[in-house]
Amino acid sequence: MDLLRHLRHFVVVARELHFGRAAEVLGMAQPPLSQSIQRLERELGVALFDRSGRQVRLTTAGQLLLGEADDLLAGEQRLRNLMDQVRRGALGVLRAGVPPETPAVMLRALLDGLAARAPGLDVDLHELTSAEQRRMLGEGRLDVGLLHHPVEEVGLRFGPAVDVPVGVLLPRASPLARARQVDLAGLAGLDLITAPRATAPGWHDHVLAVCRRHGFVPARVRHARNPEFLFGLLLAGGAVAVEPEAVARREPRIAWRPLAGAPLVKRTSAAWPDRAPHPAAPMFAQLAAEVLAVVEPPPGPAAVASAARPWPVLFEAGQSPAG
Repeated sequence: MDLLRHLRHFVVVARELHFGRAAEVLGMAQPPLSQSIQRLERELGVALFDRSGRQVRLTTAGQLLLGEADDLLAGEQRLRNLMDQVRRGALGVLRAGVPPETPAVMLRALLDGLAARAPGLDVDLHELTSAEQRRMLGEGRLDVGLLHHPVEEVGLRFGPAVDVPVGVLLPRASPLARARQVDLAGLAGLDLITAPRATAPGWHDHVLAVCRRHGFVPARVRHARNPEFLFGLLLAGGAVAVEPEAVARREPRIAWRPLAGAPLVKRTSAAWPDRAPHPAAPMFAQLAAEVLAVVEPPPGPAAVASAARPWPVLFEAGQSPAG
């Protein structure tokens, strides 16, 4: 049975609520159209139209099927468009967001990988915080973004998450830097430097909650948007930050030490709209996850890809917690 063909017939009849007019729209005779609808009803085991009155009406089953059929047929059209673009070597423009702190090596690897896998794809890359990306994804102004969890999930699809351990950043001259690992409670009395809450509200709140739960209530929470400002505040003394190890590699005077018990993990995940997604978004997400796993390799087992789809998540160098 050609289900999609019968669904196309059903959708036209459901819109017209008249078999004669629907047949004209489809450019076919009415008897074959009626037979197509009857076959679909037999296949699904339900009546889709109430034909008992003078006017054709949708049954409850028909009303429910109409919404599902629209999504299925739209998905089929997107698939056909994607394959056509692949044949023509043109995938259009992909508007993608990455966090401001993303390392240059990661951007280079991502863009090189996209050029190799989709030569016809024009990537319009934007430097955006998680909050900005979440808003633009919802508004349809961004096709895919790299987000730090926790994040509002309504209306989004997510690729697999990549978890990166978080440790303490502090001056190499600090006595705390002599230890192999640092207990959060041992940071009492120090300031905590972190990105402003507006950039990634979920992660910001998660960090403070974990710190409090493990005995570290910062004397003051100070904000830094870029690594250079962060390093300057750290080198001035009296403050620490909690970040992945890769951040410390940018400044030789800064040391990174793991947290005792590993209470904090940054979870990074690619996201794209669940309605009418860009066909290249899952590919971007898969590649980004692969890049992040190489740039920010976790100790021990490889990063966990927590998705039930063959198209995973994003790459990053930024902020995001354990789920």
